[in-house]
Amino acid sequence: MAHQLCVIPGDGVGQEVIPSAVEVLKHVLPDLETVTAEAGWDCFQRIGNALPDDTKAKIGACGAALFGAVSSPSKKVEGYRSPIIQMRQHFDLFANLRPTQGLQLPGSRLNVTLKPIDLLIVRENTQGLYVQREYQRGEEAVAERVITTAASTRIGVLALEMAQARRKQLTIVHKANILPLTDGTFRDAVRAAAVQFPEVKINEVLVDTAAMLLASKPEQFDVVVTTNLFGDILSDLASVWGGGMGVAPSLNIGQHVAIAEPVHGSAPDIAGKGIANPSGAILAAALLLRYHWNEPELALRIESAVSTAIANGARTPDMGPASDGKATTRHVVDAVIEALNAG
Repeated sequence: MAHQLCVIPGDGVGQEVIPSAVEVLKHVLPDLETVTAEAGWDCFQRIGNALPDDTKAKIGACGAALFGAVSSPSKKVEGYRSPIIQMRQHFDLFANLRPTQGLQLPGSRLNVTLKPIDLLIVRENTQGLYVQREYQRGEEAVAERVITTAASTRIGVLALEMAQARRKQLTIVHKANILPLTDGTFRDAVRAAAVQFPEVKINEVLVDTAAMLLASKPEQFDVVVTTNLFGDILSDLASVWGGGMGVAPSLNIGQHVAIAEPVHGSAPDIAGKGIANPSGAILAAALLLRYHWNEPELALRIESAVSTAIANGARTPDMGPASDGKATTRHVVDAVIEALNAG
């Protein structure tokens, strides 16, 4: 049976990087069948719905989607809800996987790293502050943070399974010293699940300390499991060691559906200029291969090709002047395909 993929470009540079990722994916997966769907802020402005029912139906039918960046209003807009949060909740995509592998660039401070960086942040994806329960009480604005034992156990088991298959080290990141009920529930549930994984070494780190260590000693981490907002922030921080947000991929997974997406935003300031970095979207497609379609060899081919392309000079401006980033989106795609063909 052919691999089926729902392609949702979204807003801004998503319209450029997602087709680029599909082009690369088809080089290793010739039986790939795609359908296109819409979601995002532009979609909402046009039809009053950021995630149409037709899009949800296409995702469900394919079982896999590649989703681009979306723009979001900074103030509350009546009727608008983030489409990616809707997708996570609708399809019960309870885990968000965000890997970071060290990338050394010419002239970059990343060259000072002495040990290889290979870490995976496993983020609980359905609860925390992302339940979006906010209300006004006089002059006081209140947001509810929801953490349950069931959801914490579920993400804990997945993180433990991944740690078991890697270097057998799991770091639980929380702030239970300030939030003993919510973060305490999360920590205790993961620790209880860890009893079934005696070979995995468990460590606990407060989120502020984790941020400092990810910025200074990222090589000490293997698998990190944490709550929704903490995982969002910490994975963005960790992406610096992998070349920045333009290179950072993520994968939302549930029991039956997986949705891959680059970590970066819609970048309206560079949309349409042909200089958006497609690497994050390409590597997100590789995560679909690795974790959803169970094609780790094909995933590794793409990951290696991206690394080769970047090392050979396919670096876009977002990767910074120290990396001599002058490549266009097209240049990066061509370099990745060339590396695939050479391999």
